[in-house]
Amino acid sequence: MSAADKRQTFRRLHESGCFVIPNPWNVGSARYLQALGFKALATTSSGYAHSIGYSDGDVTRDMALAHCREIAQAADVPVNADFENGYSHDPADVAESVRLCVETGVAGLSIEDFTGNDAYPLYEFDLAVARVRAARKAIDAAGGGVVFTARTEGFIKNRPDMAETIRRLKAFVDAGADCLYAPGIKTREQIETVVKAVAPKPINFLNSGAFGFTVSELADLGVRRISVGGTLARVAMHAFLKAAREIAEHGKFGSFAGVMGNAELNKFFQDDLKRRQKP
Repeated sequence: MSAADKRQTFRRLHESGCFVIPNPWNVGSARYLQALGFKALATTSSGYAHSIGYSDGDVTRDMALAHCREIAQAADVPVNADFENGYSHDPADVAESVRLCVETGVAGLSIEDFTGNDAYPLYEFDLAVARVRAARKAIDAAGGGVVFTARTEGFIKNRPDMAETIRRLKAFVDAGADCLYAPGIKTREQIETVVKAVAPKPINFLNSGAFGFTVSELADLGVRRISVGGTLARVAMHAFLKAAREIAEHGKFGSFAGVMGNAELNKFFQDDLKRRQKP
């Protein structure tokens, strides 16, 4: 499937229904997730950063672009890029970053309004809107096929103001966002409020904690897209650390019980490679 085809497919997914877009952190996890039948994937800034020994937010733009390109090329389904804050404060520089991200072959990308400073986490309103507008123009100049998600980070950055969240999301719609995202909302009432505020535009819901919502329940609330952020990567890291600590602290290997065998993984990736090499 070409990049253009993936973008058309990704856009159609946002038109009706509800789908889960899980977040791989490397090529192996991306290929396994698509084999499970997921219709699209998304990168995770934290999952990728931790896998290469960086803190979330410390990965450079060039590193993020290379990662987006690697995952987009490895996947047969559309890939959305978690592109943080566009790796710049300035709208013109954000536009340039978006242009470069589009060139990696991703089908979608998100830009957030987090400044990178936890003391003053959100960009001033007008600047936040200007950054979204600049990203929109960059996507349009590149052909317009990439699905653009605009995020406001208040709830996930300890600024849980629903009125301001709605104000920003509505402004982002007017500035050209295709999909809206307020990570950190977690109650039924919050979800319904956001969905209604931006309708008919789709929203992405971050289901990264034990909120108790199933896919069907979120679909009934009007959620169009469900992502898990870095949670799958943390599940893998948690299992690794639990086993390693058991060895280091107790000299035991009990965590190895029931683990998938090497032969099973080998067979999956051998079969996957054969499938990909077919003319």
